[in-house]
Amino acid sequence: LIPGTGALYVNKPEWFNYETTIQSFRDFIKQNPLTDGKKYLMILDNAPWHKKAIRLIWKEEHEEYQDIREAMTYINLPPYSPDLNPIEQVWRTTRREKTHNRYFPSLDVITEVLDEFFGSFVNGSEQLMSLCNFKCFA
Repeated sequence: LIPGTGALYVNKPEWFNYETTIQSFRDFIKQNPLTDGKKYLMILDNAPWHKKAIRLIWKEEHEEYQDIREAMTYINLPPYSPDLNPIEQVWRTTRREKTHNRYFPSLDVITEVLDEFFGSFVNGSEQLMSLCNFKCFA
């Protein structure tokens, strides 16, 4: 999710692990290039596959991940803090608008509903932008 525009990037790996996480980073960078000198700030929670990706890319600085280090950096969220993760706002909206208290006769049906819903945010959304931009109070 890009909070500044409300654009939602969707990737559907068959399995979640550090390799699919790293590939998702590369796919995101390829689809959303930045001007020179700018970087994306990736917000990562404490999923084990995120931790391993962080270790390989940023802490051990493996050369094969230089392309990712040049295009993004990360914030590691503290444990048990989903309220700080912008993507949790997307999940909350998805449950409220599409899945809560609804029957889906098959996995294919719910997949179609979610793909259509997420697809509506690919080019940006005022709704997601307002949900995911946190205001700081002075």
